[in-house]
Amino acid sequence: MQLVLISGLSGSGKSVALNVMEDCGHYVVDNLPSALLPQLVSHLRGAGYQRIAVAVDVRSGAGIASLPKQVEALRGMVDDLRFLFLDARDDVLIARFSETRRRHPLGDAFNTLGEAIAREREELALIAELGQRIDTSDLAANTLRNWIKSFMNLEAGSQIAVLFQSFGFKHGIPVDADLVFDVRCLPNPHYDPLLRPLTGRDQPVIDFLERVPEVAQMVNDIYAFVASWLPSYVNDNRSYLTIAIGCTGGQHRSVYVAEQLAARFQDNARVQVRHRSFK
Repeated sequence: MQLVLISGLSGSGKSVALNVMEDCGHYVVDNLPSALLPQLVSHLRGAGYQRIAVAVDVRSGAGIASLPKQVEALRGMVDDLRFLFLDARDDVLIARFSETRRRHPLGDAFNTLGEAIAREREELALIAELGQRIDTSDLAANTLRNWIKSFMNLEAGSQIAVLFQSFGFKHGIPVDADLVFDVRCLPNPHYDPLLRPLTGRDQPVIDFLERVPEVAQMVNDIYAFVASWLPSYVNDNRSYLTIAIGCTGGQHRSVYVAEQLAARFQDNARVQVRHRSFK
């Protein structure tokens, strides 16, 4: 049996995630108190369901604090348990609520929307690191759907899942990153008019960067650091590790380095590659 737990800030995209799960054939339950998770799993297993997705968030009230213990118990009940936590910046969440004009679950006549978001973030802090964390601040709904589908296509196993994510510093550092590497010191293909519209996955940009010894040295150094410390993350019972590679715009150097690192780690981990600054 596969159990996918989905949590996160209100307005961060949990409804999108649940819709993806349902489209992929999962039995979907929204807003379930965490204390009822074992009973739900037992009941649905008896009914013949093999894939379940459950949203558990601040609407569960004080019971959300018991979710970490529930997750440990559930790992003994199912073959494949995955936890997805969706996050977004406060300003993005405020804008989304303003657009939809929906009430925040913790909102009332005595506090502002910003205060409700801050309270929710505080109450969810204990569970934010239980699994894969995705910052949806700058993601279109379709991009988020594709990311979730890729996350779900990972084969269950003992290997840690490593996500290499390129980004542009001018758009901000991804909040879901566990490790961040800055490659802005490398020569920038942006200044070549022929290379400017391309990305780090295009052969002319690859050729440009491979001619620069410092680029290979940077890739080797990052690889050596991650490879050296990856066993420690595994020993710390980490299932997922997000490594962000940043350049100025997130189009050339960071993309190339992320792709190179992902190729090198294919045999050591379950690898994903994501490029934040373009589709």
